Amino acid sequence: MDRLRRRQRPLFSGFTTTEIEKMERLLKESDQQLDKEFFQKVARRFSSSAARAGKPVVKWTEVQSWFITRQQDCLSKVASSTDASNHDSPLPESNPFNKTKESSRIPEGETIPDLSELKFEARSSKDGAWYDVDMFLSHRILTSGDTEVRVRFVGFGAEEDEWVDVKNAVRERSIPLEHSECHRLKVGDLVCCFQERRDQAQYFDAHIVNIQRKTHDIRGCRCLFLVRYDHDDTEERVRLRRLCCRPT
Repeated sequence: MDRLRRRQRPLFSGFTTTEIEKMERLLKESDQQLDKEFFQKVARRFSSSAARAGKPVVKWTEVQSWFITRQQDCLSKVASSTDASNHDSPLPESNPFNKTKESSRIPEGETIPDLSELKFEARSSKDGAWYDVDMFLSHRILTSGDTEVRVRFVGFGAEEDEWVDVKNAVRERSIPLEHSECHRLKVGDLVCCFQERRDQAQYFDAHIVNIQRKTHDIRGCRCLFLVRYDHDDTEERVRLRRLCCRPT
């Protein structure tokens, strides 16, 4: 099952102005689910147009990356729940997992951090990949004392909602790196890597095994990063554009 994540990374440079305008309209007006079939349809339409004569064909993963970057998802807040019930329950208004802003009395002259802009990702129990969270729907506390939240992923309907463990499977969203930030990465660092396969494109945790530093050019960072995926121990050399780091 293909799942998508929005990432604020540089857009694919091969799109024409007309193609970009078309995708902007689709993003605003289309009621379709943004799935693999949708991206393939858009890619085929662009590749067969007269304006693309003499240019490389558009891959569906390139369309996917553009939409992931541009897609806007809802604001959420994070915090722990104080409800000790073992039953599923909607998130209370005061719970920062709820999308409404928390209202509380603050001593005069003091301020609290604004959590309204925080965005989160959750790891699916179905495939171990990380996906952007659209909203937190409800929560429950298990007999073990662990807290779970029911999440809806960006770009998916209610049929894909999942219960995930708050402690181990929910975190603040990983951040794509700018070309000038490649020096921040070191061997051994944990990253979230965009793994592209023939039939799927997903984000998985990985550790950097080796770095080949290269001179940057007009295209940006040309360094190569050898990563080992945590979920299956496979290794792959990737460019910086496919790596995201944990917020500090």
